[in-house]
Amino acid sequence: MWAESSVFYQIYPLGFCGAPLRNEGSGEAEQAKHRILRVIDWIPHLKKLNVSAVYFGPLFDSDAHGYDTRDYRRVDPRLGTNEDLKKVCAALHENGIRVVFDGVFNHVGRGFFGFRDVQEHKWDSAYRDWFNIHFDGNSNYGDGFWYEGWEGHYELVKLNLRNEAVVSYLLETVRFWKEEFGIDGLRLDVAYCLDRDFIRRLRNYTDALQPDFWMVGEILGGDYRTIMGDGMLHSATNYEAYKGLYSSFNSMNMFEINHSLIRQFGAEPWCLYRGMHLFTFVDNHDVTRVASILSVPEHLPLIYGLAFGMPGIPCIYYGSEWGAKGRKEDGDQALRACFDKPEWNALTDTVSRMALAKQQSEALNYGSFRSVVLTNRQCIFERRSEHERVMVAINADAGSYHCDFDAGCGMAVDLITGAPHDFGGGSDLPGYSCAYWKMEK
Repeated sequence: MWAESSVFYQIYPLGFCGAPLRNEGSGEAEQAKHRILRVIDWIPHLKKLNVSAVYFGPLFDSDAHGYDTRDYRRVDPRLGTNEDLKKVCAALHENGIRVVFDGVFNHVGRGFFGFRDVQEHKWDSAYRDWFNIHFDGNSNYGDGFWYEGWEGHYELVKLNLRNEAVVSYLLETVRFWKEEFGIDGLRLDVAYCLDRDFIRRLRNYTDALQPDFWMVGEILGGDYRTIMGDGMLHSATNYEAYKGLYSSFNSMNMFEINHSLIRQFGAEPWCLYRGMHLFTFVDNHDVTRVASILSVPEHLPLIYGLAFGMPGIPCIYYGSEWGAKGRKEDGDQALRACFDKPEWNALTDTVSRMALAKQQSEALNYGSFRSVVLTNRQCIFERRSEHERVMVAINADAGSYHCDFDAGCGMAVDLITGAPHDFGGGSDLPGYSCAYWKMEK
């Protein structure tokens, strides 16, 4: 599957494009601004960054933040038109970059056409069974009926995924996105909430639509295998490792992330996800940006080094590759900024080289995981595939670190810098450093 050897780039379109916070009026004036086309201007940056796939957050007509959909088949007028989005997807594909859309299929906004019909016609609406509605109660909005909202958020109306008309509408929507925009996959919002039979239907449908159509699901905790695996989704968001990544640096305790990786990908029979490809990230549109959460700025390239070196499919959140900041407690808009243009600095350069190393390495894409050296401030682990071995080495301390271990060979080359490495006499790691040592046969 193409995604397993990819490096993703996440764009939250409404923030990226500087769109108004709410979708007001007919939208014709907003459509004319064609904001989504600015993605095309960033393609040279994406290529230099060695990105191979873009995951777009919500793109379609919504009430406000995109996850409150009004119409799944019309681009949000604050972003532009369907033709604009077609141009963006075509330009990305022409440059060898895959495209993944956000599938927000658990709920819709109150402006969704079916829900508006229920508001108007109540019992007589043809869409009343598209939602979980009771006419013996009332909503917070005084609709004259009660309905289920997503986790108590009643601006998000939960869809009834046991209703065949709803399922058919969503499946046909995916077909429309494929035929209209040429998408290569989906990220499923709040996949942990989705009906499992719906997930199976969606997988079967997309397999027939395109054999290498790829899907990842958002899941915050628990066993990721409840939504991924044979007949289900191909991948899941690795929130366990996300927490372990930044917490290990802030507490100077590399045991935390290492133990998570052993539990997830180790050789023991009880390890949960060995051979699976989870979706790895150091930040995204819902959490504090990594540059604002790490206590030591020098750890920024190192956390990317871990994320790209561990098992999984790494994803970069737009702007974080140059160290943009934003804190969750300051509101979602602080996390979803509009940047005039992409920036490039030493961090970006390092992330770019790590991305290239990851994509070109069989071991980093498909190799097993084995812990080799572990202290509070250092970790070295092996990624081994059929034809390649790579040692991922991290020194989170300011001082240099010397270690001796049986590498099984004398020489290696650092996939990040291209520098040779001699294991004879031990290995030295400079302070605040990361290396991917590819072993010579």
